[in-house]
Amino acid sequence: MLWCLASLSLTVLHIEHETIYLEKILAVPGWDAWLGNDELGRSVAKRLLAGARVSFFIAISVVSISFFIGTIIGISSAWLGGWWDRLMIMIMDLFMAFPGILLAIVLAGLLGPGISNAVIALSVVGWVGFARLARAQTLSIKQRDHVQAARALGTSTTRIALRHILPLLTAPLLVQITFELAGTIIAESTLSFLGIGVQPPDASWGSMIRDGMRYMLIAPHVVLAPGVAIFLVVMSINMFGDRLRDRLDVRIKH
Repeated sequence: MLWCLASLSLTVLHIEHETIYLEKILAVPGWDAWLGNDELGRSVAKRLLAGARVSFFIAISVVSISFFIGTIIGISSAWLGGWWDRLMIMIMDLFMAFPGILLAIVLAGLLGPGISNAVIALSVVGWVGFARLARAQTLSIKQRDHVQAARALGTSTTRIALRHILPLLTAPLLVQITFELAGTIIAESTLSFLGIGVQPPDASWGSMIRDGMRYMLIAPHVVLAPGVAIFLVVMSINMFGDRLRDRLDVRIKH
């Protein structure tokens, strides 16, 4: 929703976030520019909106890919068992042995900078959380009576997964999606801050912080604006995830 609002602001309202005003270089916040201007005289507020569009596009893309791949791997691993389950556990443990952001930095460095490569690098890391959650839940669900009855009646594995297992995974996976969105926004900002993520002329909150570090003592608003934006967005998503988890937990009386 936030990404849609940012895109609407840029397209419908024709916000030009790359317009340079030399007379407004490092100008402090005022009525004409509520968040001030950066080192090239560009509006910080407009670049925040442009950065929000990029950040949410990457976050939604990464979480969608990770959700699809991780859920399929997790369900198949728990359902089939045997050597396939052991192989998937070994691969997931291998990914978990490395810090996720460090692995993403290495992959982004090998693939090169850019939005598409950032999505690929973060997706390679992000699927593990969904796979572990889907596997753990499936191991419990597949022993329930209705699943065992469906197997005894000769129901196909695909139908059982879609009709009897996946609906019961919806609640925990939805909560996982919210936390993955917050984590991906931070990871994307980290890659852009290091210069291996979003590249100019596209705006990114991480690159805004990187470019503004040189002027932090004389124009702190250039760094504070994207930093506070990241903090507020991530905190809001995490709080929403906590509320959603409490709402969907049947063990909690509402």
